[in-house]
Amino acid sequence: MPRHLDQTDYRILRELQRDSSQSQRALSERVGLSQNACWRRLKALDAAGIIVNHTVTLDRNQLDAGLVVFVMVKTRHHSADWLKQFRKHVSSIPDVIDFYRIGGEYDYLLKIITRDMNSYDEVYKRLIEEIELETVTSYFAMEAIEEQRPIPMG
Repeated sequence: MPRHLDQTDYRILRELQRDSSQSQRALSERVGLSQNACWRRLKALDAAGIIVNHTVTLDRNQLDAGLVVFVMVKTRHHSADWLKQFRKHVSSIPDVIDFYRIGGEYDYLLKIITRDMNSYDEVYKRLIEEIELETVTSYFAMEAIEEQRPIPMG
């Protein structure tokens, strides 16, 4: 059964999404709790699986990874075995940073971040080399207007 969240939990989660590197002392002050009470709530949120990991956001342009490509995939295959093989194959490609099974005209959506068009072409070739796909359509991002926004809550 999911853990019931109250407004204090939501304040903690909003603060962590804003800056997960802040000290526990700063976090507890921002949400209006003692450090011990804040620590107990953090541990409970972690144990409930609500906090999945602690990460940092990197500037992809400074890391020579400025090309963002959204790839839509359509397939004729919908068996559990095919899906298992496809998931394994796509997950082995490090440039694929997000991977969704979707409803609608296409079956899968991949978000790829890579260096440039030549490196994307290598990713594309790797994507299609082992798995039969009906359609692969790529959309190239020209500008990130909003990226990695916090999840809205309570």
